[in-house]
Amino acid sequence: MVLDPAQMLADDRYASLLGVELVGADPIAVAMTIGPDHLNFLGVTHGGAMFSLADCAFALASNQAGARAVAIDTHLVLSGGSKEGDVLTAVAEETTRGRTLGTYRIVVTRSDDRIVGLFTGTVHISS
Repeated sequence: MVLDPAQMLADDRYASLLGVELVGADPIAVAMTIGPDHLNFLGVTHGGAMFSLADCAFALASNQAGARAVAIDTHLVLSGGSKEGDVLTAVAEETTRGRTLGTYRIVVTRSDDRIVGLFTGTVHISS
């Protein structure tokens, strides 16, 4: 049973709080416009905000097949900065998926197409 990524995202209150929107379903792509509440004390996008965006894409991609997939390992490399007004987009790619484990790569870009984050994650598939 394939799950609807739009419905999964609609059911995610944290993603809604951050302003995350689904912008693509094949591959999964989510976007967020950076506002003042996404900034750290230096006035640039908080790493946690970027992580949350990438993690949202990861969760949607790994669960859309219908089997319950729960993160067991994640990693984010912050390769560039962003600021208020930038739109960050996270695109998820499944790299491997077996019976019990799946690995995903999420590329985060800002409005000018510069890569600002590279996220990898592994899920345990339980059903």
